[in-house]
Amino acid sequence: MNEISGQTNVRSARFGAGASEGLGRELGRFLVTTMEVPWGVVKERLGADPAQVLMVENMQIETIERQLEKVGEVDAVLGVGGGQAIDLGKYIAWKRQLPLVTLPTVLSVDAFVTPAAGIRRGHRVDYVGQSSPDPLVIDYDVLRTAPPELNIAGVGDLLSIHTACFDWELAQKAGVSEYPFSQADVDAARQILATVMGKAAAIGNCSDEGLQAIVDGYMRVNTLCLPAGHYRVEEGSEHYLFYELEERLERPFIHGWIVGLGVHLLSRLQGHQHEQAVAFMKEVGLPHQPRDLEIQKDDLRASLLALNDYVQGRSDLWYTVLNEQEITPAWVDEALQTLNF
Repeated sequence: MNEISGQTNVRSARFGAGASEGLGRELGRFLVTTMEVPWGVVKERLGADPAQVLMVENMQIETIERQLEKVGEVDAVLGVGGGQAIDLGKYIAWKRQLPLVTLPTVLSVDAFVTPAAGIRRGHRVDYVGQSSPDPLVIDYDVLRTAPPELNIAGVGDLLSIHTACFDWELAQKAGVSEYPFSQADVDAARQILATVMGKAAAIGNCSDEGLQAIVDGYMRVNTLCLPAGHYRVEEGSEHYLFYELEERLERPFIHGWIVGLGVHLLSRLQGHQHEQAVAFMKEVGLPHQPRDLEIQKDDLRASLLALNDYVQGRSDLWYTVLNEQEITPAWVDEALQTLNF
């Protein structure tokens, strides 16, 4: 068992090749939330059969409330898979006040360490609840059964520090920061990102070191954000493009990839070390181009041209470059030339 220090939302953790072996024998009567592919990878490793398995259908609130009603008497919830499977487990553990264990089979999003579950109300993302994994199980062998680009996607939610911290600084300069500004937190977040960027080769190779660097980055972000009560250093304008596109196209995306697209475009709008951010994504092999995400040029153009109004029309979104800098048709034409469709 690995020792956890600081407020990470992880009560205990196991890191290493084979870390999931025999896990099921420790959980009593347990419920698994998962999808077919990750469940096929993990089920023989657990050493015991679950009392119940719930497959993710979708993350619409009506669907998961219906699934919640099907949950029988269990001692623990084990979330196995990517973001949606673990978010479903977090939601059920929160609602039923059950112990939660998270076993990610891919690192594409930080859901396995964050407290709230990402659900959908219509095509809008909402974060609800409070759950902490005990333990978080990071099995390098399990993770490497996934396509490498899905684990590399995990750097998206860390690279967002690049644009999000800049956005928070803009809010502070404008005198409209929604939270007390902390230069110490901004500096610490940027150091987290610098550490991750320093391990680009290992991340791109999905080595033990590279996989652990993503997990450690996620957990270190929590040590800043949970005490502060917000994720201002890690979420900004780059996420808002993702929100607009998901609502516009009415479909989900691989989270780290779409956030990478947001970093590409919004760091350009910010005029903030755009080339450095793009070079890092290229070095680690993070898919983030519209072609990777199956986004058509006309749809992205429309999304970008609507983005200022979209953000300013939502009272729940923080002040960012999108409140200061107008996205013009000429800017969009230039920006789209830097992307592959």
